Amino acid sequence: MEEIKIIELKESILADNDKDAELLRKQNKDNGIFLINLMSSPGSGKTTTLLRLAEKLKGQVNFAVMEADIDSDTDAKTMIDAGTKCVQLHTGGMCHLDADMTRQGLTALQEKDSIVVLENIGNLVCPAEYDTGANKKITILSVTEGDDKPAKYPLMFSVSDLVIINKIDAISYFEFSTQKCTERIRKLNPNAKIIFASAKTGEGIDELVGWVLSEYKKWRQDSGRD
Repeated sequence: MEEIKIIELKESILADNDKDAELLRKQNKDNGIFLINLMSSPGSGKTTTLLRLAEKLKGQVNFAVMEADIDSDTDAKTMIDAGTKCVQLHTGGMCHLDADMTRQGLTALQEKDSIVVLENIGNLVCPAEYDTGANKKITILSVTEGDDKPAKYPLMFSVSDLVIINKIDAISYFEFSTQKCTERIRKLNPNAKIIFASAKTGEGIDELVGWVLSEYKKWRQDSGRD
């Protein structure tokens, strides 16, 4: 009986994307683009956090956003109405963005020497698997989702450079243990920065701004731009 050939398509697709992501990072370095991949579940507060971040960064650095959704342009309109340069990316049903999709958004933005945030598709699974060419990855977890999510979606928290625990102002209404959540994140990713925040009240936003600017400065120095 002839031996069955098995082709691992996912491994091949991911490997090809990883190569393209490295190429995109080099292209972004040439253009001075510091790319942040922002990931979370729907309703965790990505857009509100971005509005706060954009407000604080105004006048300090160039800042732009790419809003990714399966459909609609609601979030892009929100950012543009607030005065932030933004493009909307539609995935046509796909639950993630890859390096080439991200490149298309950057081409449309036509930014140089800027911090650009990709607000990825809202879920805790697919976006963690695909390298978008970002320099840093941020995950937002709201207290409304529960402190067990790092254990349920380990890859997302393993690959993140920063985890924002959002909606901390509402913690008294939910059974959410900051200690347990922190321990679960640290078990997966000892080096991850953790910020407790409320995009609604502004708590923790200054700490977020400080982290973003610090990482941007390090990247510019390492890139020979400063």
